[in-house]
Amino acid sequence: MVDSATVYTIPSHAQVLVVGGGPAGSYAATLLAKALPEEGYDIVVIEKDYFPRYHIGESLLPSVRQFLTLIDAEDLIASHGFTPKPGAAVKLKQDSMEGYTDFVAIDPKNCAWNVLRAEFDDLLLKNAARSGAQVYEGHAITDIQFEGDPQSSRPVSASWRSKSSGHSGTITFDWLIDASGRMGMMSTKYLRNRTYNSSLKNVAWWGYWTGAGRYKPGTKRENAIWIEALTGLSNHIRRAGAGSFRFTMERSLLEWYYPKKLPSRERKAAKPSKSLKDIYLNQMQSAPGVIELLEKATLVSEIKSASDYSYSATSYAGNHYRIAGDAGAFIDPFFSSGVHLAMSSGLSAACSVSGSIKGDCSEENAITYHNLKVGTAYTRFLFVVLGAYKQMRSQHIPILQDIDEKNFDHAFTLLRPIIQGSGDVGKELTETGVQDAVDFCSGLFLPTSPEMRAAVAERVDPKLIAPFEPIVLPKDIPAALGPRLDVDAVLVIQQINARKPILAMYDPVSQFGHEAFAGYVTRCSEGKLGLARVEQ
Repeated sequence: MVDSATVYTIPSHAQVLVVGGGPAGSYAATLLAKALPEEGYDIVVIEKDYFPRYHIGESLLPSVRQFLTLIDAEDLIASHGFTPKPGAAVKLKQDSMEGYTDFVAIDPKNCAWNVLRAEFDDLLLKNAARSGAQVYEGHAITDIQFEGDPQSSRPVSASWRSKSSGHSGTITFDWLIDASGRMGMMSTKYLRNRTYNSSLKNVAWWGYWTGAGRYKPGTKRENAIWIEALTGLSNHIRRAGAGSFRFTMERSLLEWYYPKKLPSRERKAAKPSKSLKDIYLNQMQSAPGVIELLEKATLVSEIKSASDYSYSATSYAGNHYRIAGDAGAFIDPFFSSGVHLAMSSGLSAACSVSGSIKGDCSEENAITYHNLKVGTAYTRFLFVVLGAYKQMRSQHIPILQDIDEKNFDHAFTLLRPIIQGSGDVGKELTETGVQDAVDFCSGLFLPTSPEMRAAVAERVDPKLIAPFEPIVLPKDIPAALGPRLDVDAVLVIQQINARKPILAMYDPVSQFGHEAFAGYVTRCSEGKLGLARVEQ
């Protein structure tokens, strides 16, 4: 890795320029660089910060292991000392037991981690440099130049500036991967195609504690993440690992913290009647599970806050550019989706760029592939998150305006014909159809446990709980169970069926190789990187 604070060796040209060294950028850069020397890609990563740097998002999904395997980094992360996370405990209603998802029931090596993102991201960026990417930290990309109108022409160069010295320059490139994080340079500055989810207008607060208790200490579930809906309000709180506790609230409920009886414009300008710390600690009182975990803990940080963080874009690719990670879309802190979507989109970006360069497909097909792949992954996670919020709030959340119908069709190929009826497929998507899908996905968070699932498996038809059997809708479960009908069996079968349309979230690598978009699947093995045509 180049110490770009003192040595100005940023090249004048790169075959592929990656803007941003977070998980999306470093992952895409590593994949492309590891294709060397056979395919000879010249990869340059320009990152505005010096790593390690702080970043929220400490809780990872078990899918991260499969992504790390593709870049030979699983052992690197596993040996670093991050806290293993064996599962997730989710309590969406205070009058019900929590549900528990066991990550390691089938394979003990399938645990996820709670990480310090500063260290995790730094490890991945250094791995990109070791793999052959040229990495330059402490340099900000200030502008991107195009052949013509940014809306219709390809980007060809970028201006950079050193944070430490103020030196500046320009780098030309053949391909651009925008992994610039939440700022999303291509989406916000040039394409202007970012849209915010009206159904997820939330505000999040978080802080860091020391001395906190752990979920189920002394058991196989110790260190599992804890997610708890608060009593009486439309929000939730979670223990996210690394001593982090954060909660999310609907923006409309913020009225409670601001001076009343002011015109809306003045109220927006007014200071809150309570500090961030007051708001944060006040909400803690509505989470008995968290209060128990924090009984002997000490808050050791300032309280941080964020809003307007749920967004997507109308497209994620164009002529010789790809958008990946938070630069294109982010959903919500609820489901730990950030790093998963970053690596998923980074993989898609790298494969579609490589496929276009090598002639696996046309650039037009590569663009379509990446747009559909990223949009579909985002839509799957969005419906899972919306399903959880709908359970917590026990209310209808209008969401049709936030859904791209094409992405919905790809995300729920198995589900839409069943929910709508095969005769309705192809008709315009309706709010009712979307809500039915949300209700179905909310089954993921039903209060079941590994023990309950094992007991049910012993007494029901194996086809009802097999992951690749046809979907059984909740309304059809009683008839399918017949005399074996009981509450536990209904909950377990409903939860297992809720997973079927979104298996790609749990098994991303195999799904990447088999789930086709625009007639192509990824090819990422034995140093081969690109897209492969699916035989019709």
